[in-house]
Amino acid sequence: MTESIIRLPDVKKITGLSRSEIYRREALDQFPKRVAIGARSVGWVSGEVQQWIEARIKDSRKGGDHEHA
Repeated sequence: MTESIIRLPDVKKITGLSRSEIYRREALDQFPKRVAIGARSVGWVSGEVQQWIEARIKDSRKGGDHEHA
């Protein structure tokens, strides 16, 4: 499997989180860790971010199946 590194604007867009919230959750080990991609640039592994999103969806659906009419 080929992984890609995504930069902060894309992470914000696909997660709906602000920059500060991404960094806060990362510090609390509640979000994937960023990786260095240069002397002054970082990114996130796309697969790790996608797994985080999928876990949030799964967690939000726990506690019973609710039908929306």
